Amino acid sequence: MAKLSNTEIRKLDDAARAGWLYYVAGKTQDEIAKKLNTSRQSAQRMVALSVSQGLIKVRLDHPIAKCMDLAEQIKTRFGLLSCDVVPSDPSEPSSTLGLAQAGAAEIERHLKSPQPKVIAMGTGRVLRACVDELRTQDCQQHKIVAMLGNMALDGSASPYDVVVRMAEHINAKHYPMPLPVLPRTIEEKQQLHSQQNVASNLKLATNADVTFVGVGNLGLNSPLHKDGFVSLDELQELQQQGAVGEMISWVFDKNGKLLDCNVNQRVASTPLKVNSDKQIFAIAAGEEKVLAILGALRSKMISGLITNEYTAERLLSIE
Repeated sequence: MAKLSNTEIRKLDDAARAGWLYYVAGKTQDEIAKKLNTSRQSAQRMVALSVSQGLIKVRLDHPIAKCMDLAEQIKTRFGLLSCDVVPSDPSEPSSTLGLAQAGAAEIERHLKSPQPKVIAMGTGRVLRACVDELRTQDCQQHKIVAMLGNMALDGSASPYDVVVRMAEHINAKHYPMPLPVLPRTIEEKQQLHSQQNVASNLKLATNADVTFVGVGNLGLNSPLHKDGFVSLDELQELQQQGAVGEMISWVFDKNGKLLDCNVNQRVASTPLKVNSDKQIFAIAAGEEKVLAILGALRSKMISGLITNEYTAERLLSIE
C-alpha cells in the first residue's frame, strides 16, 4: 500500500472528523460546516468520503492523528499500557459523546476471546452507555461480575447498574453484588462481606482478567452525592480532606492516594490493586472530571484510559 502524503492524511483526518460529527454526535451538515469552518458542500463531501473510505462503520474507524498523538503522550507520561482518545465536539469539549462507542469497542475486543474470561464491571452513566452500544452476541464462555453493589441505604437501586444489562446483551453468566455501596458501619460491611455469595463474588472480581470502571468527580454534581450514597455534609467533609475523585466509590486525592476517611472505611466495593498485573480500564471525560482522572492516573490503579481529546489536552497541561 502506497504511503499517503501529508495532504491526503489531512484530508482523511477532516473526513473522519466530519463523519464522527454526523454519525456519532448527530450534527447536521450545516452544523458540521459551521463547526469545521467550511461550506455545506465541502462538509457533505467530507461525510461522504468518510463512508466511501471505510472510515465510518457506525463507529469511527479512523485514528485521527491528533488523537493518536495525545494518546501516546498520556501513555508515556502516566505509564499506561493502553490509551484511546476520541475526538471532541469543538463546541462541546466536555461532552462524553464517542466514549460509549470507544468503550464498547474495547469491551467487545475482550468478548471475542474464545477462551473464558472474567470481566469485572463498575457502574455509572458512561459504563451503562458503553453496554448499550454492545452488539447482541452469544458469549456463554465468559463471566460478568459486578465490582460493587448498587443499593443506597434506603434500599433504592441505582439506574446505572450495568452487569445485568450487559449479560442480556451477550448471553453470559453474571454475578451481581447484592449489597449497598456504603453500609452504615464498618461492622455491617464486614458482616456483608462474610456472606458466602458476597465473598465468592468479591474473589471473582478481584481476580478478573479485565476490569472496566468509571471515574467520578467529588464536586456538587458528584455521582456519589447525586445518587444518594453520601450526604452533602459527607461530601463537604471529603472535599476538606482533599478528595477529588472516586472509582467504584473508593475516594482518592489529586495524587491518587486513597484517603483515610469514613467513606473508604465503609465502602463495600472490590478494592482496586496498585500496579495490578491485570488490565484495568477507566472510561471518563469532561472538565469537571479532569482532576479526578488525573488522580486515577497517578494512583497506578488503572492501566488503560479511554477519554476525549479535550480532556487529554487538559490532563497533559497539568504539571
